[in-house]
Amino acid sequence: MAAAGEGTRSSRRPRQDPPRRPPRDGHGKLLFKDGSYYEGAFVDGEIMGEGRRHWAWSGDTFSGQFVLGEPQGRGVMEYKAGGCYEGEVSHGAREGHGFLVDQDGQVYQGSFHGNKRHGPGQMLFKNGDKYDGDWVRDQRQGHGVLRCADSSTYEGQWHSDVFSGLGSMAHCSGLTYSGLWINGHPAEQATKMVILGPEVMEVVQGCPFSVHVQLLQDQGEIAQGESGRVLQISAAVRYVQLPAYSEVSFFQVDRDSQETLIQTPFGFECIPYPVSSHEAGVLGPRATKGAAETAMPLPGGDQELDSDATHGQEDTLSDQLARGCVPCCPGACQRVQQGRAAFTDVLLGPPPPGYHPFLFLDSLHKKAGSRSRGGAHPRAAPPTTPEPPGGSRPEGRAMEERTAAAAYPGEYVVMIRDVTTPPFLGRTLPTAFKHLRVVANSSAQRPHVLEEGAEASGGRQATYSCSPEPPVPQ
Repeated sequence: MAAAGEGTRSSRRPRQDPPRRPPRDGHGKLLFKDGSYYEGAFVDGEIMGEGRRHWAWSGDTFSGQFVLGEPQGRGVMEYKAGGCYEGEVSHGAREGHGFLVDQDGQVYQGSFHGNKRHGPGQMLFKNGDKYDGDWVRDQRQGHGVLRCADSSTYEGQWHSDVFSGLGSMAHCSGLTYSGLWINGHPAEQATKMVILGPEVMEVVQGCPFSVHVQLLQDQGEIAQGESGRVLQISAAVRYVQLPAYSEVSFFQVDRDSQETLIQTPFGFECIPYPVSSHEAGVLGPRATKGAAETAMPLPGGDQELDSDATHGQEDTLSDQLARGCVPCCPGACQRVQQGRAAFTDVLLGPPPPGYHPFLFLDSLHKKAGSRSRGGAHPRAAPPTTPEPPGGSRPEGRAMEERTAAAAYPGEYVVMIRDVTTPPFLGRTLPTAFKHLRVVANSSAQRPHVLEEGAEASGGRQATYSCSPEPPVPQ
């Protein structure tokens, strides 16, 4: 650009002019000693009007309007390094509205000032991202919308070319965040997950329960500006049980069903265990040898979804569990809404195939009679009886069947994993754990029903019951 003024000065010094002087008026060509040239209109011996100017030192060429030797008005600048500009210029610089293609093939259309992108404009980046908004001296600043090639979208405030201020992002994973951004990062982003309830949650054998999850910020506040994160529920059983809490000491696992031990924050190890919900089916240890190749790997174990499961069968979930079936479980995942998620009607099923329970010595005599009457293997499904007329079963019979197709009393762990794909801004939340104790079902015992988020008396344990509390006498 500076060479334009240099060419004008040289035309005024006779000793530096080429042998052929330019015409005072009309069309002509002016050559410079460094190899630069101008070809176009002249007025009173000055470069004025439409023409074409080439600068030898840069290799750039401008075709368009000139005033006193400088590009002024509209024109097209072709750059030797690659790319071009078409639009308005002033004193040789981009000024006003124009269309710029840089050497990387990126395209900008909008306002310029001082040769830089400045004001409203649209940019198509080489990675496929598109930006439409405000610019200040070649940087995105003010309000703008970024539509990424992966379908993520951000709309809000910018500063120094990054998200800064209030803005909303709809991530390609389905996660949305709306709130404050600082230096390109959400200021109120979730950093951890917690499972509500007492430190040890007690559940009656064979009874469904609910798991309520909250996403928290660093300061401990709920990340209400975040929704859509995908959470997956899974379970594990303590590998070596304590006699005080279980009739089963541990599970012997078949060689072809070996599972990696899961480390828990409670000071003991677990192995994966199937967990189900009413709508979803069962999520747990692999039921077939080839399932590991098709399922999503989970940290700390080989817990997977069985792709061989069937859908739409008429038999009940209890019947499926009793047969050791592990149906597909799309509903084992829930999306967060305003920093919260809930898994309802969660149920621990019977031990999966390949898990053989070992009983404590003091329980062998108790189990001997039930084995001779109910079957040869503690994992076998109990004999079923025809349903009474009308298609309904007595409540006591239904409870017995649920208990027979449920987990043994003992210590378990419920885990909530962040399986959002791809991870939001490259970050996955750490897994949340809840210590769960399954207690034997007793008709004489009516446990207290814990409300959502409420702590049991003492603040340590709470028991969830299948049956409601009896009415309070008036």
